Amino acid sequence: MKTSQHIRNDFIDFFHNKNHTLVPSSSVIPVEDPTLLFTNAGMNQFKDVFLGIGKRSYQRAVNSQKCIRVSGKHNDLEEVGHDTYHHTFFEMLGNWSFGDYYKKEAIRWAWELLTDIWQLPKDKLYATVFTDDDEAGKYWQNETDIDPQRILRFDEKDNFWEMGETGPCGPSSEIHIDLGPAYCDKKEIENHTCQVNGECARYIELWNLVFIQYNRDDARQLHPLPQKHIDTGMGFERVVAILQNVPSNYHTDLFKPIIEKIEHFSHVKYENVNPLQSMAHRVVADHLRMLTFAIADGALPSNEGRGYVLRRILRRAARYGRKLDLHEPFIYKLVPLVVDIMGDSFPEIKERQHHIREVIKAEEVNFNRTLDRGIEIFENLAEKIKQESSNIIPGKEAFKLYDTYGFPFDLTRIMAEEKGLLIDEAGFDREMEHQRERARKSGKFAVQFDHIDNWNVVKHCSTSSVFVGYDKLETTTDICKFVRRNSTIHLVLLETPFYAEAGGQVADKGKIVQENLELKVIDVQKEGDDIIHICEGSQDLNIIHSKVIAQVDARLRIPTMMNHTSTHLLHEALRRVLGTHVQQAGSLVTPERLRFDYTHFKKVDREELEEIERIVNHQIQLNKPLNITYTTYDEARKMGAMALFGEKYGEEVRVISLEDFSRELCGGTHVKYTGQIGAFIIVQETGIASGVRRIEALSGAKAIQFNQDLRNVLNDISQTLNTPPEELPDKVKKMVEQIKENEKQLQKLKKKQLINDIETIIHKSHKIGIHHFAFQKYENVDVDSLKEVADYFRQKVKSGIILLASIFGQKVNLVCAVTENLIKKGFNAGNLITVVAKVMGGSGGGRPHLATAGAKNPEKLNEAVALLKKDLEKLKKIN
Repeated sequence: MKTSQHIRNDFIDFFHNKNHTLVPSSSVIPVEDPTLLFTNAGMNQFKDVFLGIGKRSYQRAVNSQKCIRVSGKHNDLEEVGHDTYHHTFFEMLGNWSFGDYYKKEAIRWAWELLTDIWQLPKDKLYATVFTDDDEAGKYWQNETDIDPQRILRFDEKDNFWEMGETGPCGPSSEIHIDLGPAYCDKKEIENHTCQVNGECARYIELWNLVFIQYNRDDARQLHPLPQKHIDTGMGFERVVAILQNVPSNYHTDLFKPIIEKIEHFSHVKYENVNPLQSMAHRVVADHLRMLTFAIADGALPSNEGRGYVLRRILRRAARYGRKLDLHEPFIYKLVPLVVDIMGDSFPEIKERQHHIREVIKAEEVNFNRTLDRGIEIFENLAEKIKQESSNIIPGKEAFKLYDTYGFPFDLTRIMAEEKGLLIDEAGFDREMEHQRERARKSGKFAVQFDHIDNWNVVKHCSTSSVFVGYDKLETTTDICKFVRRNSTIHLVLLETPFYAEAGGQVADKGKIVQENLELKVIDVQKEGDDIIHICEGSQDLNIIHSKVIAQVDARLRIPTMMNHTSTHLLHEALRRVLGTHVQQAGSLVTPERLRFDYTHFKKVDREELEEIERIVNHQIQLNKPLNITYTTYDEARKMGAMALFGEKYGEEVRVISLEDFSRELCGGTHVKYTGQIGAFIIVQETGIASGVRRIEALSGAKAIQFNQDLRNVLNDISQTLNTPPEELPDKVKKMVEQIKENEKQLQKLKKKQLINDIETIIHKSHKIGIHHFAFQKYENVDVDSLKEVADYFRQKVKSGIILLASIFGQKVNLVCAVTENLIKKGFNAGNLITVVAKVMGGSGGGRPHLATAGAKNPEKLNEAVALLKKDLEKLKKIN
């Protein structure tokens, strides 16, 4: 039996032998593409080529791309695990032609690999083509020996591929395999027919050959592209299952070791009579792979964007683990299995294994706490619904429990049944569909496609923009093209000293001048191979000649270079003090400061920060030269150079070395010697996510200024307190302790005064029949004190209700209490205070005898009290 590694190599070797360049898989976290949450297809890294704004040194490419799909046509997250052939994470085997070969070769080679190399049965294979793509249909008949009856035609829904609403697109040809009637999973559906592009698992799509030959404009019209491209994608897990002759993807060597480990942990076999438990095995195994690769490439669980997707997926896996009676954190223990299976092909997961395990473990622990929190919220929700004389939990509330707190919907249903409540499941489904639609939209390309005609060409430049800013800050160059966009002018120069924003370093600023022309450069961005200078200026650019002088503002560039080199020193210092598990997780380099995010799982103590700072400053004092070399990515890695999270590396990489101290891949600008930095100081260290911390620091003149400002503040405090600087910590500590003690005494006096006032409150209370209704307003009294007054009222009065309000600026705290006899008559403090708070734009609740609320419109307090008093007139009827 062929191993998955062997099958992957078969594909790559086949196309490598046909002069395809092996291109490494890009990160699953899209670099320089904010339109995508995750890399979801092999073509993502070649998007600029298809858009006509980028080039490669090769015309043919092959790779196995790591992909994540968590929404869309067949990959809805909530459906993964229900079947055996859709995944959140998968590999896409692909081959590409950029203006080179086209349909004939793509079809012939696909058939050759499947039937000659892999020996798939020809009588089980089908080819689909776009309904009017006669060219592809002809090549299937003439270039292969497929049965012509197995060449099927379909419309745009199945056989026309588009990058987005606009942009490159074209017909496609898919290859499907008939696995046999036993694989149909829709047999119970009346009148179901197994067919290609049907709804069951009998016919599986193996390979999609896309022929990119059109550009679709904003009016949805198609225009032929100047060059035609091939973009193919084959589901790796599916072809492995077929070639290994196993029942499903989860029986392949990609999943089997993980499933077996889950069986070991849970003592529940994958093949058992309980379909929910089998599904639980699949969900955990699938989601584990997705989490491993996403975290390895720099993603982290959070409450927004892709981090929110990670958190939902991790919690879904943990919830399904509970179906296997796995209640303690266990997913992180499975990470080594993924590394063993795939670490040789994707070494990044091997290098970052410790980090991946720690992130997942921290999230699992947090989820257990969240589950407890969800139970508490559910209990409060159930009580509120019963108080409102209802028995239905609104769909929005059930979805909030699920979406915000990660609370399983089936658990919500079980707990609701125990309390005699129902759930508005239709409302829940609507909220779920809204979320899916948001996910679908966030996953679509929003293609920005500027056709060349949009640019005003000043000089035809045959090469891409050349960056010369490593060596000089001013150069005489040519304008290739320009375009006016809104209030700015965008320029492309033949050569430029301006650094385009990348790798955490902000763009240069400066000016572009020519005779009577001066444009202020406010930003610089890369668009494909072009370096775009975004300028302010009102000149009529139609009279521009080609030659200009491009000048970078050295006052901004030089401190930026100092801060960038400082991040390299800081990164290595962190690894030496905290451990080699530390990896860069993001950075920001500006002229004013630097920010460095890194992986670490506990707060860095003062002594460690001082040691990190000392190491960096020591390297500055040694005045080490920065050695810069250019080499291939593989050679750089062999040299020990670190590749960073979120970076995009080309065929040639730039290595920044500091003698024997550090070595990193980096395209940013740097000082020539570390001594030019002058000084370095850490100003703050904080946690920003599970397993990720942030250091903010200053270098050069900014660091010196920071120390001078601190010294001046310290001297001012020293003079004010008439205390030497070295004695200030003890002095301030004693003062704080004294202030706290004074506040305690003051609160005691306030409470005593409030209790003493209770007789007056009762005396002034409004009598409704034989019952008391008391109201008292205070200023700046805390809720706990109000509660004590309310409790004392209940002790002193046989029958009554009290409402207390304390105003803090534009906020109001409310407390309501009801005596026991009136509670038995149906009066409830929680319901009463809700009425009051609603009038004032607030909300609240609590127990029948005591409830609290908060509101924000103190001017409506009298109106609210009057409404409550009117409502309590029914007390007259109660003896």
